[in-house]
Amino acid sequence: MIADLVAAAHGTADPRGIRTVHALVREMGRLRPEVPISLGFVDVDVPALPGLVDRVVADSNQAVIVPLLLSSGYHVAVDILGQAARHAAEVTAAAALGPDPVLADILADRLVERLGHTTGSEADALQGIDSVVLAAAGSSNRRALLDCSATAALLADRIDRPVEVGYVSGAGERLAPVLARTPGRVAVATYLLAPGAFADHIHRLAGHHPVSAPLGADPRLAALALARYDAARKLVAVG
Repeated sequence: MIADLVAAAHGTADPRGIRTVHALVREMGRLRPEVPISLGFVDVDVPALPGLVDRVVADSNQAVIVPLLLSSGYHVAVDILGQAARHAAEVTAAAALGPDPVLADILADRLVERLGHTTGSEADALQGIDSVVLAAAGSSNRRALLDCSATAALLADRIDRPVEVGYVSGAGERLAPVLARTPGRVAVATYLLAPGAFADHIHRLAGHHPVSAPLGADPRLAALALARYDAARKLVAVG
């Protein structure tokens, strides 16, 4: 029997962000039409994840919660794993989307797009940039900060340039001072899933530095979420 996939997103009051998340889930459905997929939120928006999981469990034997979250912070550790524990016999929690080389690929592409190069090589597009600051939402959770640092390292390898992390909230070093102490020609890579208040704040803090768009409803991101679903299902089968 195919397990239901419950996509768990953060939620936002910004309609641009909601449209992006829904578009991502639709792309997941396009890639895997045989998998029942529903979308719930850990904050701000509805349907709230606990009620959605209750309804899915009532209608299905098995479900996998897939975080549409870029790191393993509070919402993964408490909200999502908490729902899996509450329905231990029926529900499994998949890993967060990041860190993963796929995210570094998308981040690199967004940088190239922002720098105005639609043709030619990536090396040509990035030749005017000395280093990159990865702008992340931030967290008070140490695991989430480590995940963001791992993503920065993956992006640095991908584009062959130094990459540091600057946060707009949480416990890590904030974006503005990171930008202030980073020498040379600097671009900002937006490490967010969708547009919204954080993305707008990153633009304000970045000043004259070029800022890439959020990851968006990229088919590679949808495929990565589905890979997390498959990996969680395999762990259940082995166990």
